[in-house]
Amino acid sequence: MQLYNSATLQQIMTWTEILTPIKNTEYFQNLWEKVKEEYKTSKCFPPKNQIFRAIELTAFEDVEVVIIGQDPYHNDFQANGLCFSVSDLVKAPPSLKNIFTELKDDLGIEKNSNELDSWARQGVLLLNATLTVRAHEPNSHKDLGWEKFTDFIIKEISEKKENVVFVLWGAFAQKKASLIDETKHFIIQSAHPSPFSVYRGFYGSRPFSKINDYLKLKGKKPIDW
Repeated sequence: MQLYNSATLQQIMTWTEILTPIKNTEYFQNLWEKVKEEYKTSKCFPPKNQIFRAIELTAFEDVEVVIIGQDPYHNDFQANGLCFSVSDLVKAPPSLKNIFTELKDDLGIEKNSNELDSWARQGVLLLNATLTVRAHEPNSHKDLGWEKFTDFIIKEISEKKENVVFVLWGAFAQKKASLIDETKHFIIQSAHPSPFSVYRGFYGSRPFSKINDYLKLKGKKPIDW
């Protein structure tokens, strides 16, 4: 368990406590109304009950690693609320295949499931910057306002925790580095696992061993990838 550093806040906090201030704002109420309207009038992903699944599976106190994606997969049966993860009902998309290829090259681990729930339950927060998408329209919800909410999450983790590994794959995710206190945390940056960039620095970047080496250095349990 991770305790706050502040001498006045030596208690464990939950996502409910962390997010209540922003959820009570007019901004978030407006965002949620837009989201509800989108789900009412269009086919959207992930299923509405999985929009906040990343924080449901990874408690705030358990966050050890944050992997930042852009927005959910936009085809049927793919998005499940965790970035890069898909249901086993569908084939792994190219980016996820490339992640698994690098995992095998890095640690010799061959994944037999496209669902990354096991990572999430070990403290890997799989956070998309935009939490919803219209079916078959990539990045279609980028202007709804989700990024203010997810940026808030990143900043709260940076401020209130120590020795978290932030994984920023690609130019979009790397823009989030400005939200993270590098004196307290470890940032891993490389090219995105997309087929368009995987050979420009993702393959061979060994993120999984780097994460585990850092966690062990800080006296933490490594992730069973």
